Amino acid sequence: MKQLTLLGSTGSIGESTLDVVRRHNDKFNVYALTANQSVDRLYSQIKEFEPDYAVLVNEVAAKRLQERLSAEKSKTKVLIGVEGLEQVSSDSEVDYVMAAIVGAAGLLPTLAAAKSGKRILLANKESLVMSGELLINTVKDSGAELLPIDSEHNAIFQSMPCSLNGIEPNRQGVEKIILTGSGGPFLKTPLDELKLKTPEQACNHPNWKMGRKISVDSATMMNKGLEVIEACYLFATDTSKIEVVVHPQSVIHSMVQYIDGSVLAQLGNPDMRTPIAHAMAWPDRIESGVKRLDFVELAQFDFLAPDFQRFPCLQLAIDAINKGGTATISLNAANEIAVTLFLDQQIAYTDISRVIAYVQAQSDWQQVSSLESILEADRQARILANESFTTQVSNL
Repeated sequence: MKQLTLLGSTGSIGESTLDVVRRHNDKFNVYALTANQSVDRLYSQIKEFEPDYAVLVNEVAAKRLQERLSAEKSKTKVLIGVEGLEQVSSDSEVDYVMAAIVGAAGLLPTLAAAKSGKRILLANKESLVMSGELLINTVKDSGAELLPIDSEHNAIFQSMPCSLNGIEPNRQGVEKIILTGSGGPFLKTPLDELKLKTPEQACNHPNWKMGRKISVDSATMMNKGLEVIEACYLFATDTSKIEVVVHPQSVIHSMVQYIDGSVLAQLGNPDMRTPIAHAMAWPDRIESGVKRLDFVELAQFDFLAPDFQRFPCLQLAIDAINKGGTATISLNAANEIAVTLFLDQQIAYTDISRVIAYVQAQSDWQQVSSLESILEADRQARILANESFTTQVSNL
């Protein structure tokens, strides 16, 4: 029985993970559930899975949850804040950590899991975007396992032989990695109409059910840009060996092309329970609850080159990983601020890339030397992003 800590249990990845656990409660036990401030949803999960610990980052929310659980004499202990997240990610009883917190907030507990030698099921791409070399080296030094949950990276992982700790792939004979992306809800929207798009429209993804931040990232294709950065670290490669292809059907999740002309691809319906079940059971396979593909019903597969005029965020991400150092950190921080401003209806959809470009132009580039330097670069970029909104964005 594997003991699982689920970071970000109330989000879409968290709920999909719990569905896989529900189907295999003879193999997995939930040790800890965590959320930011979603008391009611977390409470319902606690009632069903009875974890040893629950963590809420928000102190007020944590006290509310504690009062409810104490009244029922629940065995689940409530922890508060980042320290609580790190504790349940590194506890000696934990085997697997599902890192599904969205954004930079997932970095510290993911690093804690890596230092403690856990199997990390990595859905929080920002951990690699911000601290790629540090996280990979920590995994190697501790003997942890790092298995990708993003459908694209999981597809590559399935199509490229990798070592037993989930990293250090055998790239012999690999010519390039082909990352597929749907193009999101605005793939065919006239360019002059993009500035009028609303948060609700941006979050209406044609294929996937995701949280609001990730849905906006998919619309701008920043999500794909972050995945390019993630792939460079996960698969020990660079952007010259990665091609991004728009595939609107979201059935081919990514591919690996070999020097003999072979292309290996992983296909499946757009359902995150497939990569979750794969990583939880690896190297074995378990049933995930995902509907099977019917190839007779599949009308066609379309593939397009990405339009960087439509998706400037993708180009900004590629430029950042090519520059290296703190560039990817400032990129991610600026994007998080810009997406929040857009979701709060304070900037237009097309201002997202403009805020990021401003931050990248104004940031001081440095080599990444420590966790402290990562956090400082993140902090400075957030200041610049807010500055661009308040004083500069209209003139960008």
